[in-house]
Amino acid sequence: MVSQARIVYRVRQFCQTLCAPLRQADVAYAAEHLSPGLLRLFQKMTQAEQQHGITLSRALEAQGHTAPDLLAAALLHDVGKTRYPPRLWERVLVVLGEHFAPRRAAAWGVGTPRGLRRGFVIRQQHATWGADLAEGAGASPRVVALIRQHHDVPAGDRELAALQAADEG
Repeated sequence: MVSQARIVYRVRQFCQTLCAPLRQADVAYAAEHLSPGLLRLFQKMTQAEQQHGITLSRALEAQGHTAPDLLAAALLHDVGKTRYPPRLWERVLVVLGEHFAPRRAAAWGVGTPRGLRRGFVIRQQHATWGADLAEGAGASPRVVALIRQHHDVPAGDRELAALQAADEG
């Protein structure tokens, strides 16, 4: 079940994303950490997703993480959402669904992204889609794995655990 703290975090994250414009320094930061092919992929993300990735990558750096693959994965972890960009109301529905009906929310995440299940499918499948996109753009196997697993149980992988902790706030 999703906690009230997680809902508050998601609301805060949403408000920060709306109010935080993508600055030239942010674009330069992404360019420093991504190859040209991965930067093109990053630029296909919405401005809000780009800002989220930059915020996440910078937070990891502030914690002392310097591994280039981890920072690149942080920038691109939500790139799978470019395949089916979630609408605002779908994001809200997913947060509420995961809070009030977590089992059903998980079941709704299987299948084709359409109808009322669309947001749930995007939530559950975007990591796989993103890993495939990153691999196709020339990402290292480690970047691909971090993107693919960024919603999985870390199983002793310290970098994956750091990525997840930063993403969850």
